[in-house]
Amino acid sequence: MSGLRAASPPPSVRPVSSGVPSQPSDEAPRGRDARALSAEDLSILALENATVAGHTCKVVVVEDPMDPVRLREQVGAHLAEAPELGVRLEEVDGTPCWVEDPDLDLEAHVVAQDAGPALDEAGLRTTVAGLFEQRLDRSRPLWRMDVLPELANGTGAIIWRIHHALADGATAMRLARAVLWEEQPPAAPAAKAGARRPRAERRASRNDAGRLGAGLAAMAREAPQAWRRSPFDGHISARRSVAFADVELAGLHRAAAAADGATVNDAVLTVVAGGLRRWLEDRHGHLGAVRVKVPVSLHGPASGAHENAEASEPGNRDSFFCLDLPLESGDPLERLASIHRATRVRKQGHDAQRLDALMRELGRASPRLRRFAEHALSHPRSFALNVSNVPGPRNPVRVLGSPVRALHSLAEIRERHALRVSVVSLADRLTFGLCADPTLVDDVERLAAGMGAEAAALVARR
Repeated sequence: MSGLRAASPPPSVRPVSSGVPSQPSDEAPRGRDARALSAEDLSILALENATVAGHTCKVVVVEDPMDPVRLREQVGAHLAEAPELGVRLEEVDGTPCWVEDPDLDLEAHVVAQDAGPALDEAGLRTTVAGLFEQRLDRSRPLWRMDVLPELANGTGAIIWRIHHALADGATAMRLARAVLWEEQPPAAPAAKAGARRPRAERRASRNDAGRLGAGLAAMAREAPQAWRRSPFDGHISARRSVAFADVELAGLHRAAAAADGATVNDAVLTVVAGGLRRWLEDRHGHLGAVRVKVPVSLHGPASGAHENAEASEPGNRDSFFCLDLPLESGDPLERLASIHRATRVRKQGHDAQRLDALMRELGRASPRLRRFAEHALSHPRSFALNVSNVPGPRNPVRVLGSPVRALHSLAEIRERHALRVSVVSLADRLTFGLCADPTLVDDVERLAAGMGAEAAALVARR
């Protein structure tokens, strides 16, 4: 039960330090409003070590100079719409919890960066990488906006870091909509009373007889593959490098639609595969297959059909599936068809949902067994890199009246996974954000350029 009873002693409250966190508790913490971290949130915190910081990042470039004071005022005026930004991480009676911060200081969260001379694009990337290496203050809510008031070309930039335990990609987009974007949201259609569940959900729950077999097939697809070798396997340092590629979204839509019902996400994976192929060819690497992990959001539909994140719930609610990206063929349409077949099998088999259910069952039966499974599924033999794709605003947006020229997304790498790709859309554009350890991947800009070239090649072959 939440809340204090008269006979209860005061709760023991202290900040949660970096390192492996406690296990989730089945008992609600006592004391002031506190929400225990989920198993997913704790797993993300457990990834932190001396070289892994654990946050994500959104880089927002606007057409005009950005006033940090006015931005701070705007964020403060909309905090009630984004309560996650007002909670910090603490231990309550030994349980890691999100607890409201009564002393939230926005001057510590929306900060003007003194970058010296105005930065060009290369300087912006260097600054983003440097900030990405830094840790967020655990004594405060785990987010910070660093403002570059004016770049060399007259634009302004916001570098917004959010700890991944506080917000996954879908939640981060909802927070941006609450405190940053100036956009007229489309009217949401009224929900019909007694509306039927989606066909896939009805099919999955029609009977229990085939669930075991389907679950075993899904687990076989997602199991580590001992024969795989990752080109990004190595002990990572605390250094980071970043790069971006910007492509036309409509062209990828058309290319996907022409390929027997493929999706934009299939096209994204095709572009990533092509970029990896170019990069490995340049380095005389093996052109077999590279296995990737594809996160799948399991948020409910509470906040709308596009961002699809639950309202006012800090933390993560997602799963994933893995598949091999084929690199042998230089034909992007062949790769698209192969990837579409692989993702279709995983979607029809509900691999992400079945894996999520299995991990939750393991956690209830034996937290130690769940930790073992998570460790096995995070091995480089399970996947070489993570490729996420989160829908951003469908329409152009503004910040403080200034049109947003570019939106980039980045996510932290992890031990023995020296590259990560994060994709986000903004109106008619799609951007690929690459985060890497430069001691292991010393030419991440070449990788990003290769992905941009592959997107153009795919659209041209449509």
